[in-house]
Amino acid sequence: MQNPFETQELAAFRRTLQDFVTTEIKPYADDWDEAGEIPWELHQKVGALGVWGFGIEERYGGLGFDDCFMRAAYNEEFAKCGANGIPAAMNGRMISIEPIQRLASQEIKDRILEDIVMGRKGSSLGVTEPGGGSDVANTRTTAQRDGNHFVLNGQKTFITGGMTSDYFVIPARTGRPGLEGLSLFFVEADTLGFSRSALPRKMGWWCSDQATLYLDEVRVPAENMMGEENGGFLAIMENFNLERVALIAGMLGMMKVCYEESLDWARERATFGKPLVKHQVIRHKLVDMSTKIDAAEAYLNTICWLVNNGQMPVDKISKAKVFTSKALEFCASEAMQIFGGAGYLRGNLVERVYSEVKVMSIGGGSEEIMKDLASRQMGF
Repeated sequence: MQNPFETQELAAFRRTLQDFVTTEIKPYADDWDEAGEIPWELHQKVGALGVWGFGIEERYGGLGFDDCFMRAAYNEEFAKCGANGIPAAMNGRMISIEPIQRLASQEIKDRILEDIVMGRKGSSLGVTEPGGGSDVANTRTTAQRDGNHFVLNGQKTFITGGMTSDYFVIPARTGRPGLEGLSLFFVEADTLGFSRSALPRKMGWWCSDQATLYLDEVRVPAENMMGEENGGFLAIMENFNLERVALIAGMLGMMKVCYEESLDWARERATFGKPLVKHQVIRHKLVDMSTKIDAAEAYLNTICWLVNNGQMPVDKISKAKVFTSKALEFCASEAMQIFGGAGYLRGNLVERVYSEVKVMSIGGGSEEIMKDLASRQMGF
């Protein structure tokens, strides 16, 4: 669907991303996914594109401006690479960069932020806990003041980039129960008492590392508290919204992969004496997929326009994430039906998308959490 807000700059940026994905990722995507890791040099190549510099000052390697359409274009185009574990392996830093710039001490920013933005180092946001999931209000990781230090104890899990990141933004409880008692801390991976272990084998995202983090008497300087004490949850809320926009865009890219691969297959594959696409039942599947893609794209473009014009439409972002995750499930399922047995073979793009559908509907806020958040924003 044509974007009514398209500019020459956005179109040129998208072409750059498409060319990069075509030459630097697609030829190797299957091998990297099967191997369970990506080369670190890819982080640096992607960092040079500027995709982690939105909203980041130029002195820290950022672009000095923000643009939600460009953020969306990056996530959509990279989702078409053939294995979404590849962008996932790099994007742990996306939701930790902004709070570091906004809330970390000047010393920390000057020392590490440019390395993260340019892909030389990794960073992650460690929110989810083993017993909590999306229930951030019941965070059990604690941070006790001890002179001019804080001592952190607890666990985080399902942390994207957790095995390879050098730096972490960790919410921990410094006050009373509930969201109001959380503070943010900057923690370096080589700090005494910090350890991590990789999650077991996953359904998808094979080449992306997710980890459980262990904080056992981890002492950090008091200056490593990011922002105000007990103000940690509000400090990262907006980050969650932009993460969800990125997920919506990524799911849109995955839907387009399903549609385009299915259309090509339906034109090539013949049954009962004619190409699949000449069978009405197949044509209708393709039309249904295309309709959902158009709807999701229009929804995303409206959200990007609102964000660029100074709004943060939390209700629309929440509803769009649910809508797009359901639309992706539909497109992935219909694509598998069109491919038949061929779609069930490893190395097929549709097979890989199908295996990665559920993580998109859970990560960044589950469908159930999104609906509840939307209802509260809508006043009921």
